[in-house]
Amino acid sequence: MEPIVFAYLGIGLMVGLTCVGSAIGVTICGNAVIGALKKNPDQTGAYIGLSALPSTQGLYGFVGYFFMSSYLLPGMNWYAAAAIFGGCLGLGLSGLISAIRQADVCANGITAIGSGHNVFGMTMVLAVFPELYAILALLVLILIRGLIPMPV
Repeated sequence: MEPIVFAYLGIGLMVGLTCVGSAIGVTICGNAVIGALKKNPDQTGAYIGLSALPSTQGLYGFVGYFFMSSYLLPGMNWYAAAAIFGGCLGLGLSGLISAIRQADVCANGITAIGSGHNVFGMTMVLAVFPELYAILALLVLILIRGLIPMPV
């Protein structure tokens, strides 16, 4: 196997896992919104705002691709391929898990708002905590990029 194939495998896993996490996350929130709308349709804006939060992890995978795409050149060495694979896998897994766990927080907040509780602000704050780990993984990917020698 050529090193570039290994690097592309990492890119594919990163984008795929982050997008799957976001898709699962927004679905969890969407299900909560449907139930909450039955009880309190006046809070639709709050529901939509909270249900969109898990979608950002998929965007981080997309951004990660752009950061790494300039290094995906024929003739890359195994060091660069392994660095890309490892960094991308880290972002993919953290994006997958953090999107789902963030959705759990948001869905509980949506349910509470639907029941008449004023918890939008606190839910937003608590939903940021799982997100921070996906952001941290993206930052690590950017730092790894800085350590990879540019192919010549």
